[in-house]
Amino acid sequence: MSISPPIGKEPGALLDDRSREIFRRIVEGYLENGEPLGSRSLSRVLPMSLSPASVRNVMSDLEELGLIYSPHISAGRLPTQTGLRFFVDAFMQVGDLPEEQRASIDRQIGPVSGREQPIEGLLTEASRMLSGMSRGAGLVLTTKSDAVLKHVEFIRLEPTKGLAILVGDHNQVENRIIDLPAGITPSQLTEAANFINAHLSGQTLPELRTQLLQQKTELQTALSTLAQDLVERGLAVWSGDNEDKLGRLIVRGRSNLLEGLAGEEDIDRVRLLFDDLERKDNLIEVLNLAETGSGVRIFIGSENKLFSLSGSSLIVAPYRDDDNRVVGAVGVIGPTRLNYSRIVPMVDYTAQIMARLSSKRR
Repeated sequence: MSISPPIGKEPGALLDDRSREIFRRIVEGYLENGEPLGSRSLSRVLPMSLSPASVRNVMSDLEELGLIYSPHISAGRLPTQTGLRFFVDAFMQVGDLPEEQRASIDRQIGPVSGREQPIEGLLTEASRMLSGMSRGAGLVLTTKSDAVLKHVEFIRLEPTKGLAILVGDHNQVENRIIDLPAGITPSQLTEAANFINAHLSGQTLPELRTQLLQQKTELQTALSTLAQDLVERGLAVWSGDNEDKLGRLIVRGRSNLLEGLAGEEDIDRVRLLFDDLERKDNLIEVLNLAETGSGVRIFIGSENKLFSLSGSSLIVAPYRDDDNRVVGAVGVIGPTRLNYSRIVPMVDYTAQIMARLSSKRR
């Protein structure tokens, strides 16, 4: 497993053993319970003998380096965003995913992968699994792919609106509302559908569109004018000319983000995060974030513009197809005190499984 290099500058400070130990204890205390750690408490747990006054002096140096801060007067210290990044890069040890967690992931995603159903089922289960195991919000994203179709039907809903029913090669069904040419009749809808079905032969709609445009004479002679208009108009829409090409996004476990909120500031942070999660167009940036690295990426707070306002962390990894193209991403979103060392191998292993299962379905 690889962790891609972080974005931004490292603190670059040379800390002695005493400073490193105090800093590590402060961060680990924050990741465990979210509470600031004071000098008196630290002096009791340190492996070396230091008075609270000596600990305060070290904490003051760490604060000047921008690694820790005091949330209010007379409080202990918490890590800053820079401090968390420094901890992740310099202190965190990431091991292999425990065998029982691997087995749990295989159990939860494996049965879904074997069913003949839309890939949304696989995405949903992977997202739900990541959420349950991480206690954050699980995120799974895939780029839009053009399914191979085996059947098309048209149903007229109103004089100028129709329903196109598309059946894919894995028996997934997609319904789309389309504009109908004025004056079209049910028989012409059947005529257009029969013509398309006769030419499908395992093609995607963009491939079929290209083929029929190259055979325009055949299209004109085989269909009435209105049915021909319907085919050309429908193929243009279905091939993506006027459609969202961003892909599918599944986020599960938002309720996990509400656990353990300590005050109004935490509630405001989660409210901002929920707003971010509702904006699908912004979330597609997850793919861009993941694609620039070869392994798991960790973004803390404002290191990514996606969740900078809510100060949340994102652990994300891309998954690739057989041609090594990035076709999606999996990740976990949560507060900055995520258990990074535990979640990183979990996300990495899930990305490997998604790559394997997605290749089988494409």
